[in-house]
Amino acid sequence: MEADGEAEARLLLQEARESIEAARSYRRELEQRLRGLHQARKQIRESATLTRDVLEQHFNDLKGTLKKLLDERLMSLLQEVDAIEQDSIKPLDECQKLIEHGVSTADDLLREGESAVHGDVGQQNEKLCSFTKKALHIQLDSLPEVPSLVDVPCLSAQLDDCLLTILKNQIFKHGTVASRPPVQLEEFIEKPGGILVRWCKVDDDFIPQDYRLQYRKSTASHFEDVYVGSETEFIVLHIDPNVDYQFRVCARGDGRQEWSPWSVPQIGRTTLVPHEWTAGLEGYSLSSRRNIALRNDSQSCGVLYSKAPTYFCGQTLTFRIETVGQPDRRDSLGVCVEQQNGYDSLQRDKAVCISTNGAVFVNGKEMTNQLPAVTSGSTVTFDMEVVQLGPSSNEGGNFKLRVTISSNNREVVFDWVLDQCCVSLYFGCSFSYPGWKVLVF
Repeated sequence: MEADGEAEARLLLQEARESIEAARSYRRELEQRLRGLHQARKQIRESATLTRDVLEQHFNDLKGTLKKLLDERLMSLLQEVDAIEQDSIKPLDECQKLIEHGVSTADDLLREGESAVHGDVGQQNEKLCSFTKKALHIQLDSLPEVPSLVDVPCLSAQLDDCLLTILKNQIFKHGTVASRPPVQLEEFIEKPGGILVRWCKVDDDFIPQDYRLQYRKSTASHFEDVYVGSETEFIVLHIDPNVDYQFRVCARGDGRQEWSPWSVPQIGRTTLVPHEWTAGLEGYSLSSRRNIALRNDSQSCGVLYSKAPTYFCGQTLTFRIETVGQPDRRDSLGVCVEQQNGYDSLQRDKAVCISTNGAVFVNGKEMTNQLPAVTSGSTVTFDMEVVQLGPSSNEGGNFKLRVTISSNNREVVFDWVLDQCCVSLYFGCSFSYPGWKVLVF
């Protein structure tokens, strides 16, 4: 009986401990949800404050711009009134001067005529003769023409009252407040020296035409454009490993000019070091980041290898042909188990590659399947996954890698058998003629 009591006590104690642990776990979950609520509330309040500021600034700018435009239009119309007034008054002023001159001349003639008529009899005939000649010379029957009121301008302003209606309708429809953006960031996938960013539409009624992706280091103050286009994913290169970057995306609706609100910014990072070509090989010139190799005019010919075996199975290795030169059947792009100097191509043992003519080689042997020839802008990708043969990877058995090589929307899949486990590989390229430029990522 005593043993049964001890067992029951231990059972109760165990149940109590489990309940305590469950309560702790439950509390942690509740605390995590409280933090989530706090972040949600903070996002709502901060975005509402920012939206108010944006709306007030935008409409204040509109008011200033509209007032400026109205003042400019008013000034233009007033200047037009002044010009018409001046041009119309000028001939009237000239006519007035002519009439006033005629009135003055008539007054002088009247005074002279009255003096001749009422003057001394002895001089009367001489004065009358002089007056008569002057009167005939002045042509008293010639009068300047004065335009009638219907022939002179009568200014008025034509103002279309419908402008206010149009403005009212446009203003009432101007601007919207969105409770959430129509697109959101969906996924970040690590790449060597880069991040594959994917986004998706979350508003079923929104029809996107273009997307706009921006990023910045978390320590930077300003975002910068990195992609604008119709795709829903993009590989952002030149990313420093183990550094946080902020990303955001927006979209432009079909037939619209303005961009949608930005998505919620999210953090992305990569822990994978960037792929680099080996520096110092005569025959190839490298970019500052050593991820672009250019076959130069040097007569030296050989294989340009990666600086280290940075390609790991399970990743995608991408070569992008930036420019092309003269092709040669010994040209190669591919991966290998180890660097082997003295070869002019990766068409050798312990290597798989594609030639610029599209031929695929495995351990130096050409496959029956062939891919399209590479051209400027072509992208060649290598994907590999490990398939183990034998009971253990430490017993020296054979291993095979399932290899997929893709180029120009076509691919070949085959198994590459190796005599040792090899999950990280070198990559390389070789070109017989100058002009070829290849980017690796």
